[in-house]
Amino acid sequence: MTTSSSTKLSLSAGALSVTVAAILVLAKLWALGQTGALSVAASLADSAMDLMVSLGAMAAILYAAKPADEDHAFGHSSVEDLAALGQAIFILISAGVIAAAAVQRLIAPEPTSLAAEGAGMAVMALSIVLTLGLVLWQGHVAKATGNKVVAADRLHYLGDLLPNIGAIISLWAASAFGMTSIDSVVALGAAAMLALGALRIGANAWHALMDRSADPEVISGIEAIARGWPGVRGFHDIKTRTAGSRIFVQIHIELDGQQTLSEAHAIGAGLRRAILAAYPQADVIIHKDIAQETAVPSSAGT
Repeated sequence: MTTSSSTKLSLSAGALSVTVAAILVLAKLWALGQTGALSVAASLADSAMDLMVSLGAMAAILYAAKPADEDHAFGHSSVEDLAALGQAIFILISAGVIAAAAVQRLIAPEPTSLAAEGAGMAVMALSIVLTLGLVLWQGHVAKATGNKVVAADRLHYLGDLLPNIGAIISLWAASAFGMTSIDSVVALGAAAMLALGALRIGANAWHALMDRSADPEVISGIEAIARGWPGVRGFHDIKTRTAGSRIFVQIHIELDGQQTLSEAHAIGAGLRRAILAAYPQADVIIHKDIAQETAVPSSAGT
C-alpha cells in the first residue's frame, strides 16, 4: 500500500469517527434533557471526549503527514501529544463534575426522579450500534495501514461500550423499579473510568513530550534485525524517542573498513529498509563506524 493510499484510508476512519461522535453528542444531549440521568450525562461527556479525540486524531493524521521543514526538522508528529495532553485535562475536569453531582444526588434526602427512560435507552442503544460499526471499520483500517492513531482510537471506542450499557441498565432500573440511585452509582463508575483513561492518556503524552524512549519490545526488535543483518559486525549507541505515533531511531553499526563506500551504503540502506518494514512508524538514522578487529559480530551496546 502506498503512503498516499494509507493516508486516505486512515482519513476515512478519522472522518467516520468524527461523524459518529458528533451524532452521539447531539443524541445524548437531547436524551440528557429528556431524562435528567447522570449516567446519560457521563456517557455524553465520554462522547464529547470522543469527538475531541477524534478531531485531534484526524488533525494529527493530516498534520503529522506533513514533511519535515526548516523549522521542524523531525516532522510535526508531536502535535498528537500536545492534543492528547489537553484532552486529558478536559476529561479529568468532566469526570470530577460528574462524580460530584453523583455524590450530591446519593446523599440528598429525597431521591431524584428521572423521566423519559425509554427515550434515553433508545439513544443509548443507537450509541452502541453506531460504535460497533465504527470499531469494525477502524479495525479494518488499522490492519491495512498499521496506523497507530487509528488503532488507539479504536481501543478507546471499544472502552465506550461499557458506559453505554451501564446507562441502559440504570434507566431500565429506574423505569421498572424506581431505583433511581443506580443512575448515580453508574455515573460514579463511568466518572472513575473517564479519570483513569485521562490519566493514562495524559501520562503517555507527557512521556512522549519529554522524549521518552520507545517501548522495550520495539528496541529489542530493532536490535534483533541489526544483529542478524548481513555485513553488520556489531552495533552500539541505539537511541530512540517517541513523538506522537512516530518513533525516532538512531543506531551506530560497525562495518568492515576494507569494503567500498558503495558496499557500506548498501548494507546501511538495506538495514534501514528492514527496520522500516517492521516498524513503519519509525524514522531511522544509521551511522556507520569501522569495526574494530576485536569486535564480536553479534555484540550489542546501548
